[in-house]
Amino acid sequence: MGKSAISIFGLGYVGSVSAACFASMGHTVIGVDVNAAKVEMVNSGLSPILEARMSEMVAEQSRAGRLRATSNAADAVHESEVSFVCVGTPSLRSGKLDLRHVEHVMGEIGTALHGKKSCHTVVLRSTVLPGTTESVVIPLLESKSKKRADDDFTVCYNPEFMREGSSVEDFLNPPYTVFGAKKLDGLIGLRDLYSSIPGRVFAVELAVAEMVKYVSNVFHAVKVGFANEVGALCQGLGIDAAVVTEIFTSDTKLNISPAYLKPGFAFGGSCLPKDLRAVTHRAKELDLKLPLIDSIIPSNSEHLARAADAILQTGKKKVSLLGLSFKAGTDDLRESPQVQLVKRLLGEGCEVRIWDEDVSLGRLAGSNRKYIEEVIPHIGSLLSTNFEEVVRAGEIVVIGMKLRDPRRLTRCLSPRQVVFDLVNLEPANRPTGDGSYMGICW
Repeated sequence: MGKSAISIFGLGYVGSVSAACFASMGHTVIGVDVNAAKVEMVNSGLSPILEARMSEMVAEQSRAGRLRATSNAADAVHESEVSFVCVGTPSLRSGKLDLRHVEHVMGEIGTALHGKKSCHTVVLRSTVLPGTTESVVIPLLESKSKKRADDDFTVCYNPEFMREGSSVEDFLNPPYTVFGAKKLDGLIGLRDLYSSIPGRVFAVELAVAEMVKYVSNVFHAVKVGFANEVGALCQGLGIDAAVVTEIFTSDTKLNISPAYLKPGFAFGGSCLPKDLRAVTHRAKELDLKLPLIDSIIPSNSEHLARAADAILQTGKKKVSLLGLSFKAGTDDLRESPQVQLVKRLLGEGCEVRIWDEDVSLGRLAGSNRKYIEEVIPHIGSLLSTNFEEVVRAGEIVVIGMKLRDPRRLTRCLSPRQVVFDLVNLEPANRPTGDGSYMGICW
């Protein structure tokens, strides 16, 4: 790997750690900050932040001549090949992001690029909402530099996944590295820069890279809130939360895994809704407020409503539904979201035809049969075993289950029909043809 000259704007946690780590990898690093005290600390071999391993790393790299700092943005840009922007993006009182620091630094970098002849790469690491790099950063750089992104300089979004207290270790051993760019072939230099850092590398669109950071942090917050509410519930029931958690987290097949984390339709069946209601009811009896757990069923209901609204907004009244049970391979209709969807569509005046190879009204028995007869009393007149007939009857065909042979559906479709996918079929299995395809949230 060749050694690079790097400038890093912002000497807070992310910037300082990035500077020290890149210098320890053999690169020449110039830290840039408006705070003169931080600049002086780095130039004196002192870490501007309190963080494990940072004091030793900054001192060592400063002595080796690989790490220094300045307040002169133009000099830093002209003396480097890559500029990382790691300034803060705090919240305004409304909750909206304050991008003033990002805009100020990008303005300085853009001005410096105006007088620079060699190619330069600008890498934003600050946490920004999807669309910010393309709508704010790139236009600002182009305006100030009088140059064109991807032609005269490269812009990348490279989110960080560092935790205070372990940020050096997180930088050197990240879960993955994400590069976002408009033109991915411009990332060769950055890939080389990160080549000694382990983990999978993703090169994606700018907005995807920006979104991954938010999804990660929101999920971390959900996990903390979930763990705390489970702990509160266990305490209220006199149960050892540590033992429960140990068993729960030992399951890496379903619990701590990618399972259930792919966007799709609402959950249903005889277990999840019932068990959630039982837990939330018991918590109320204990006078426990568990807002995160309480919100799960309303969130699920909102997703079901989202599907119904999307179908109704097409203006098509003849609906063909493929799959009625809550999961393919079963005939369990109890609290199936597809059943609730049919009920809503019928109530809105739609003509619904249903095909499900695993559901036969004659075979339904017990609570399963009782449930469907109570929710949709005339379900028998809507069900058919003839796949082709059901598909051809609809102006909009709703995929409510994973199809064993998706080509079978393609063969039945006509150009006038719309396909609405609730299960997030793999792209290779999505119907092809002249008709339009819609996903509920993809």
